[in-house]
Amino acid sequence: MSQLRVEKVQELMKQEISSIILRELKDPRIGFVTVTSVECTGDLREAKVYVSLMGSDQQVKDCWQGLQSSLGFIRREIGKRIRLRFTPEISFVVDKSLDYSAHIQELLLKIQDETPVREEETKGEEA
Repeated sequence: MSQLRVEKVQELMKQEISSIILRELKDPRIGFVTVTSVECTGDLREAKVYVSLMGSDQQVKDCWQGLQSSLGFIRREIGKRIRLRFTPEISFVVDKSLDYSAHIQELLLKIQDETPVREEETKGEEA
């Protein structure tokens, strides 16, 4: 199948799944969820949906359980909204990239705060 078509379907699925999670899921366990990307196989039979979950450890665990229980509903809605011969089998994968980028940002800010102190120490040694 054309790679361009697969990429278009992936992007459309990302938008539709985000909309479904935001507007139509009524599960109170599902909190702040961001769909970061979707990867489909070449034949569009399977789709991995990468999601980023925010909150405490317990909130993330509850949100994950809520998403897992809503897989059938999401797949059915995708089948209605996107006209494909076969609706892809959907699986969720936790995307840690936002957590990683937040960690890197914290480290950079920490280094930035320490830098002026080191510059002042070197000026004092020169005098």
